Amino acid sequence: MKNRYMAHIVIEAETPLKVGSNASDFIQDAPVQKDWNGLPMILGTSIAGVLRKEFNGNVADTFGQDNGSKVIISNALLLDEKGKVHEELLLQKSHFLKIFENLPIREHTAINAKGVTSNGAKFDEKVVYKGSHFKFSIEFVEEDKTTFESILNLLSNPAFRLGGGSTKGFGKFKVYDIKTAYLPLDSYSSSLNGSEVLTSLNGEAKASLPKTHTTYILTIKPDDFFMFGSGFGDSDADMTPVLEEVVDYGIKDLSTKRVLIPASSIKGAIAHRTTYHFNKLKGNTIEAKNGVESIKGIFGEAKNSKKNIAGSKGKILISDCFKSFDETKQTKTFDHVSIERFTGGAIEGALFQEKTVAKKDDNDCYEIEILLENTIQGDELKAFENSLDDICSGMLSLGGATTKGHGVFKGCVKDENGNIIIGKCDE
Repeated sequence: MKNRYMAHIVIEAETPLKVGSNASDFIQDAPVQKDWNGLPMILGTSIAGVLRKEFNGNVADTFGQDNGSKVIISNALLLDEKGKVHEELLLQKSHFLKIFENLPIREHTAINAKGVTSNGAKFDEKVVYKGSHFKFSIEFVEEDKTTFESILNLLSNPAFRLGGGSTKGFGKFKVYDIKTAYLPLDSYSSSLNGSEVLTSLNGEAKASLPKTHTTYILTIKPDDFFMFGSGFGDSDADMTPVLEEVVDYGIKDLSTKRVLIPASSIKGAIAHRTTYHFNKLKGNTIEAKNGVESIKGIFGEAKNSKKNIAGSKGKILISDCFKSFDETKQTKTFDHVSIERFTGGAIEGALFQEKTVAKKDDNDCYEIEILLENTIQGDELKAFENSLDDICSGMLSLGGATTKGHGVFKGCVKDENGNIIIGKCDE
């Protein structure tokens, strides 16, 4: 019987995953794909599609076109607190697995070409917790170790993402463990729990990958207060910052709530400011009446059949930022009252509160990873880096309530080696 290469891969979600079921229900617009036990899962077809797109070899021969695929990829199943997947039907779930019955919900609004919210365009989507572990297998039916290893190496690419919403901060992961073997087909179990005959690749050198993206680490400190709104209130305030828990396999439970700086919010601010700088460099002004150009090459463009716009995906990847948080010490609630514009007086019954995140100390720092494709050059690149400089100098505020003085940050941008390339981090 013919031998084949086998790999069992465990991945850890470094940002939340959006693995949609392509359906909607009465509660959410975009529920998460789940297995027979009601646990989140990633379809093998989704993994295969991303690998196929990123593969540099003979795609048709390896992943199939008119012929069958030489690569067989299983569904990625959730690992429990003991590091096992559940391929059988569970009659009772552990406390740890019950955590995944109520997943985080992200609120979004669609933005039009003018940078403002489109009418009736609010939607929400469920995501899988950051920190979740999944396990899947890859089988390669050919006796070609080089091709098999090149497929596994793709998983180590920093720009490799799984699921949807990659340009909104979702889908980043790291390889937690890989075990491989070259075995006869009848000498191993198809179960993901049967890894006894496989050998771990941890610590072994991986082939270098072509550098397709430039890494920017936006390292910023708040001047005082900031708020990325959750869209909800609590017992203390009508508006609260977005906080989110992450899965911690060490304590076999969810962590305490952490401050979340959503990548989608950062992307929106940078896109708007980059457009400004790009048109400034081009000399496009209202007085010149030569039109305003958008940065479709970096941030993509939404499909619009009425305007005959095909749509395009952006070439920027921004990751969500999570940080530990002490709610009793790091929150500040502000009282406000709505003003009647005609008289300048307070509107009766219009008192409201907003809760913000307060700076912890002078070392309170947030790091946001941004990957930009190397194809972005010239004025587009300069405009993008100018917008990052604006954040670092406090000229571009982030989050909500910026007109009230919140969301001012200062800092620098570092490259992947920790070298400062924009701003100053020692201030």
